Amino acid sequence: MTTRILPAAGDPDAARVLVTLLSQLPAAEPAGPVPDSTSLLDTLARLAAESIDELPEVVLVHERIGPVPALELIREVALRFPAVGVVLVSSDAGPALFSAAMDAGARGLAGLPLAYEELAARVQAAAQWSVGVRRHLGRGAAEAFPAGPGGRVVTVTGAKGGVGTTFTAVQFALAAAASGRRTALVDMDLQAGDVGSYLDVQFRRSIADLAGIQDVSPRVLQDAVYDDRTGLALLLAPADGERGEEVDERAARHIIGALRGRYELVVIDCGTQVTGANAAAVETADVAVMVTTPDVIAVRAAKRMVRMWERLQVRKAEDTAMVVNRWSRHTEIQPALIEKITKTRATRTPVPAAFKELQAVVDAGRVQDLDNRSTVKQALWTLAGELGLLAAPDTAAPTAAPAPGASLAVRASGPVARLRRGREG
Repeated sequence: MTTRILPAAGDPDAARVLVTLLSQLPAAEPAGPVPDSTSLLDTLARLAAESIDELPEVVLVHERIGPVPALELIREVALRFPAVGVVLVSSDAGPALFSAAMDAGARGLAGLPLAYEELAARVQAAAQWSVGVRRHLGRGAAEAFPAGPGGRVVTVTGAKGGVGTTFTAVQFALAAAASGRRTALVDMDLQAGDVGSYLDVQFRRSIADLAGIQDVSPRVLQDAVYDDRTGLALLLAPADGERGEEVDERAARHIIGALRGRYELVVIDCGTQVTGANAAAVETADVAVMVTTPDVIAVRAAKRMVRMWERLQVRKAEDTAMVVNRWSRHTEIQPALIEKITKTRATRTPVPAAFKELQAVVDAGRVQDLDNRSTVKQALWTLAGELGLLAAPDTAAPTAAPAPGASLAVRASGPVARLRRGREG
């Protein structure tokens, strides 16, 4: 049997050594090395989307991979792709690191400098384990969860304040729950979260209560989650904004991993600010959504956010879905132009500008009561189906939404000219 191996090493010299040794192993098929954690997760996600059988049997993670530390990256791979055997390559092959690597989900530890015999033994053991897991799962079970042992994660981020980020996240979650999916809605706008206010919920526990817990067990998670009458499981932002600092990148990864294992879909409202916690959420998400409005300031903010994500190696622009909120046919900046400027993927369904439909339920803090005839609700629920968030998208969306944004004309006058002048800025 041929063993497919994907090496991940940030150092080009280390990558060359890995590929050279791997190519000498019998029946080994090493792929080209990936240079960072983002590329590794993106590659595995793309392969898993095609078929579970397309995933490599073994992933080698070099100790100097970045930007996510090696042990955290191993934990993420083990959570999202449980049928892949991960081997850590490190200059420290002592018992402490070995134990930490096993706890993170690694199947082996190879010391540096690499020795052929040791590397062959570690790769073979990880490959045999991977094949055994896939045989045990069977094709049907494996394909049912291509992104991990639990469900999918979708993040919703706003280009700037006031573009409708939280409302969009809440409607996505409500649509998924109505379609029959067990859904969690997480408020990771840690200092100014409003999910509870939108749904008329008051709960003394929050995501900050999970921040200091190393092992977020199902029982611990259940104590922090509020089971709402809408069918959603809510993990709210702390009432005291300063407590948001307790939720760092490591805590966010652990919490998201625990939610993945318990819910079919996890919708995360990331707000409009980049923190370590919500950056980790966006990086690990199966679907990353950015919300903007069709005006110059918001689109420039969206472009600025996307560029920041790319500089921080959080997510590539082309892997981001852009939702255009408050759209009309008379808007001068159309989705096709926003897609071109930000280099993202504009969704086919724009959300119409119809705030009068929303004002009563928003002011009452009960957006779950929004009428099914609302064109905004219809568009957002259709979008949820378009993004693959519904169990039965053909029946979950109330009705068809407006015509796809990709087919709309772009008018060349007014704010468009200002926006184009700023494209290279």
